[in-house]
Amino acid sequence: MTDSHAITLEAISSAGQITADDWNACAHPDGQYNPFVSHAFFTALEASGSAAPRTGWAPRHLVARSGGKVTGIVPCYLKNHSQGEYVFDHGWADAYERAGGSYYPKLQASVPFTPATGPRLLVRRDADATQVCDHLAAGLIALCNATHASSVHVTFAREDEWTFLAKHGFLQRTDQQFHWHNQGYATFEDFLATLASRHRKAIRRERRDALADGITIHPLTGRDITAEAWDAFFEFYMETGSRKWGRPYLTRDFYHRIAATMADDVLLVMARRDGRWIAGAINFIGSDALFGRHWGAIEHHPFLHFEVCYYQAIDFAIQRGLKRVEAGAQGEHKIARGYLPQTTYSAHYIADPALRRAVRDYLKHERGYVQDAVRELTEAGPFRKSDDNG
Repeated sequence: MTDSHAITLEAISSAGQITADDWNACAHPDGQYNPFVSHAFFTALEASGSAAPRTGWAPRHLVARSGGKVTGIVPCYLKNHSQGEYVFDHGWADAYERAGGSYYPKLQASVPFTPATGPRLLVRRDADATQVCDHLAAGLIALCNATHASSVHVTFAREDEWTFLAKHGFLQRTDQQFHWHNQGYATFEDFLATLASRHRKAIRRERRDALADGITIHPLTGRDITAEAWDAFFEFYMETGSRKWGRPYLTRDFYHRIAATMADDVLLVMARRDGRWIAGAINFIGSDALFGRHWGAIEHHPFLHFEVCYYQAIDFAIQRGLKRVEAGAQGEHKIARGYLPQTTYSAHYIADPALRRAVRDYLKHERGYVQDAVRELTEAGPFRKSDDNG
């Protein structure tokens, strides 16, 4: 094109084809850091073989350029399955296959294996955001056609992106997670004081009982995370992941790379008994949020999971002044521990008109159900009501 400011689009096969500076300028344009959309996280996933063609995650990152400068990115993968996504479309795939269609390949605009909210249309701060996003949305549809994919799925997006993509023909879907919100607490006891008496007592008992049998808890960040601790945590991850998923997604090399490039963004909460590590949970630290990810254990003790995954995360968020803790997918048991339901958003472009109509009708009913569930579960939360003097 002759216009040096015209936006061009390209699909690349590796995050490594973009410099870290260019990628991060798009990922964190306002200075708010989300570790999961950082260049280091994507390159660790891809270079370690965790998110790669052999695992069914073939990178097709959509890159917008203007005047030769990278102005926007959509992290995107061409997939031949629906695993590791946490927004489930297996029913859509089955129905389409029974009708004679081919649901795979499909395009997944997301962070692999990571059910955490965050930006999906990454735009540099000095770019025209609306113009770049218009091109990126149209580019996703064009990429769908070019790769003969059935659909594009933009998952765990921000609400504003969800609304924007709907204007470009994407169907709107909602779900729920459970997040803890920091109301300016100075201590964990300040948080407990906001709970109804029975929940307050239950949490204190759980924290006490979790440390029975001589268990000690060790929150580790940065250089405090030793190679021994990383090795132990990976053992926990493999043991628990094998039981939950059959085949854990992440390789040991992924954690090796994270240790080298993102250790300061990691909170590794480890439990120790009789001189050895027995359990642990990994969290990632953003500008205003702590993101809980994986937990694993080689010994099982009552309430240890709650202490390592939920209460230690709350403690850390209070100490750091973080606004919230996102505790990952599923788990209504989190409500009693102060984690309330939060709506999550995804947008879906379906190429086939008949499948699109069927999915659109389904999602209309599903959104209503999610809205009702969020309201009911919030009302059932553990916090003191105005007439509760306990």
